[in-house]
Amino acid sequence: MNPNQQPQGSIPRPLEPQGFFAGIKIRPIVIGAVVDYVATYAVITLYLIVYFMKEPLEKGGLPEEALQEALKEMISSQEGLLALLVIGALCTLLGGYVAGRLARAEEVKHGALVGAVSLIIGVLQTGMAGEASPLPFWHELLGYVLAIPAGALGGSLAQGRAKPSIPGSTNRLTGG
Repeated sequence: MNPNQQPQGSIPRPLEPQGFFAGIKIRPIVIGAVVDYVATYAVITLYLIVYFMKEPLEKGGLPEEALQEALKEMISSQEGLLALLVIGALCTLLGGYVAGRLARAEEVKHGALVGAVSLIIGVLQTGMAGEASPLPFWHELLGYVLAIPAGALGGSLAQGRAKPSIPGSTNRLTGG
């Protein structure tokens, strides 16, 4: 008798849940985290240049003092703090999307794991700085809280695009 077959009249074996890490691919997560990290710093730098360093650049130079002043100005303004949160969340969403597209399976889980890696990197960077963060505590906390959901949302967007519909097919449930 085949071990996968059960005798007639016997109770079927219960379904066993898969582990959380079943089907996870490391490469898409690493690539998504790198995309998140690089995009975050590139977009924050562009934002800093466009909105806070425009005047020193127009005067023909960028002394070190101007850079420090622009950073202080950005961190001290509510608009700057909000922009940092939005940029960070959108870049994590992008990283989650990239990971989901590359994984082609378990997209949301891969995106959430990109958010988790981003969160870990952020905590490590803050801890290894050797000095107190110039950002308010609530800002850092909110950034950490948004990381995993932002990555999962990116993975969810990748999931929506991962399985294209067949042209000319109809949906039998809706009649369309």
